[in-house]
Amino acid sequence: MILLPAIDIQGGQCVRLRRGDFADATIFSSDPVERARMWEQEGAQALHVVDLDGARLGKLVNLALVEEIAETISIPVEFGGGVRTIDDLKMVSEGPIDRVVIGTGALTDQAFLLEAVRISGDKLVVSVDAERGMVTTHGWQEKSSVSAVRFAAFLQQEGVRHILYTDIDRDGMMMGMNLDAVSELAREVDIDIIASGGISNLEDLRRLKALNLDNISSVIVGRALYEGSFTVAEARAILD
Repeated sequence: MILLPAIDIQGGQCVRLRRGDFADATIFSSDPVERARMWEQEGAQALHVVDLDGARLGKLVNLALVEEIAETISIPVEFGGGVRTIDDLKMVSEGPIDRVVIGTGALTDQAFLLEAVRISGDKLVVSVDAERGMVTTHGWQEKSSVSAVRFAAFLQQEGVRHILYTDIDRDGMMMGMNLDAVSELAREVDIDIIASGGISNLEDLRRLKALNLDNISSVIVGRALYEGSFTVAEARAILD
């Protein structure tokens, strides 16, 4: 299982939100590029980078900064936030970013989803962001009537190979991951799952690893790393 340190960009700064609330942001660095270098130096195998401004506004805002991160470090960068059109997808795919994450468009526009699968293939990740089991859209600001499990099954049917599952109620709250929800999802689909939301300590990582579900390939960690609950090396000792 691979550890993905998170870099969330808002206003050009590296921040962490609580429960996806854009008004409840903690600034951890004014230089996301330097933070990316630090995670690489500490042993990270890949990074998860989000353009929070893009997610909120529905357009690419900080792409140039994310591309600078990808060009500066040698490990893969997974990027999402504001990728809502095929032109956006092509723009990201043509640059140095390794994987692109889409969310809202995958749920609201099936034609967009199918074209995204065709263009990006194995480099495409679809985010399944859930609040009390139901998928949210538009940067976590709107709640749909579609369950996370049902949406994941639909994505698998349409050819998506990777999904990013986040329990919004746990994200940034240091409460531990919702293991019941992520394990239910992993048992219902066969595609690769990137787990996110709530990791607060090494025991949370041990519990996730102990699920022993092969299709949970990686885990995103944000606040716990920034606040020093554990190091990249300590996490890798459990997950590798």
